[in-house]
Amino acid sequence: MAFTDHDSDLAREVREFVTRGFVPHYGQLSERFPANATWRRMRELGSQLWLDTGDIEEVDALWTGEMTALTTNNTLLNREVQKGIYDELIVEASGLVDSHPRLTERQRKLELAFILNARHGLRLVEKFDARVSVEEHTDLADSLDEAVNYGRRFHAVCPQRFIVKVPMTPAGVLAARRLGAEGIPVNQTLGFSARQNYVSASIAAPAFVNVFLGRLNSFVADNGLGDGRNVGERATLASQAAVAPLRGQAGLKTRQIAASIRGGEQIRDLAGVDVYTMPPKAAREFLDLHLRARDLTDMTSAKLDVRLRDGVDGRAIRLDTLWDVDQGLKACVEKLRGERLDEFQPGQLAKFFADNGCGDVFVDWSDSQVRTSAEEGKIPRLENWRELLAKGRIGLDSLMNLAGLNSFRGDQEKMDHRVREVAAAVGR
Repeated sequence: MAFTDHDSDLAREVREFVTRGFVPHYGQLSERFPANATWRRMRELGSQLWLDTGDIEEVDALWTGEMTALTTNNTLLNREVQKGIYDELIVEASGLVDSHPRLTERQRKLELAFILNARHGLRLVEKFDARVSVEEHTDLADSLDEAVNYGRRFHAVCPQRFIVKVPMTPAGVLAARRLGAEGIPVNQTLGFSARQNYVSASIAAPAFVNVFLGRLNSFVADNGLGDGRNVGERATLASQAAVAPLRGQAGLKTRQIAASIRGGEQIRDLAGVDVYTMPPKAAREFLDLHLRARDLTDMTSAKLDVRLRDGVDGRAIRLDTLWDVDQGLKACVEKLRGERLDEFQPGQLAKFFADNGCGDVFVDWSDSQVRTSAEEGKIPRLENWRELLAKGRIGLDSLMNLAGLNSFRGDQEKMDHRVREVAAAVGR
């Protein structure tokens, strides 16, 4: 049995280490935080309000009684680690991990990242009594068994408040299915389209799915295809419309998150979406609009116009993959339900989609394509992908998913590097 199995000696020691001194206040803090009529109206329209930050001071300045959760990710946690506030913890955690000499360097890296994620999440739970979405290490994005294992371990640390973030990859979808079957709430992250989230909700039934809407707007604007307005918003509303009817099926309760919000107007224009994950800047901008309760109405049925530059063919760049869930995909998912899905491995899932005419959902990326994406950053450069998009070999949503995962990997590597440096300095 591997040292990192959820019921191993090391896992128990790490759980005891990260929860040491943790004093929760479940259900006892709501009256300590101010109320806000504008946020209350958003709640009345059906939206859960989450802040998208790991910075405790920022949360403290904005948190109200209407807010319910906080979400962190590799990028946000890296910012906190780079401040040096966890250096002492890193040193102590390294000692614990090093007391198990049979660990490989990779296992050691995963353990230290887990400790940092779990401890930071517990600090947020303790101070705000919030649910906290904690993210798995990016090394686990394609590793089904490890993703399930670490998901169980996060849940064991704080079953009352932790939500486990797992990326929208073949391994991540199957991991979400297994974890959800055990009652572990999963946030299926790095979603960019209605069809991706239809797939996830249909076969994995996570607690939450996402559309990273701000990045979609940036793709259109940065590549000179149009002004970018409403691209991500339209995809978010389409995704909610695709996911919501599935809740009538036994056991499915998936909620839609509007993620990667860039400004306060987007919060207003998406009123009624199940969940917002709001960066502090966007939350402040929304409040600065000084909206009255009667100014806010349910926008989930809104028809949003996406304006492209003259001569731009939206279908050639696969914009349709962001908001259309076609009958071919629905047929593929329905056929998949007849398979022994709980026995599937990630490669089998991707092959099933490819064999049933949906190979652009889970793309088998080449090493050179992964490198190109990593070099581009969060927003792909269209000239590198135009031909593949035009031929239908990839979807715009799958391309954005690859870019997002590579971006998170870059920030994860920076955090891992900082951890190694701090731990190594002790021995000098």
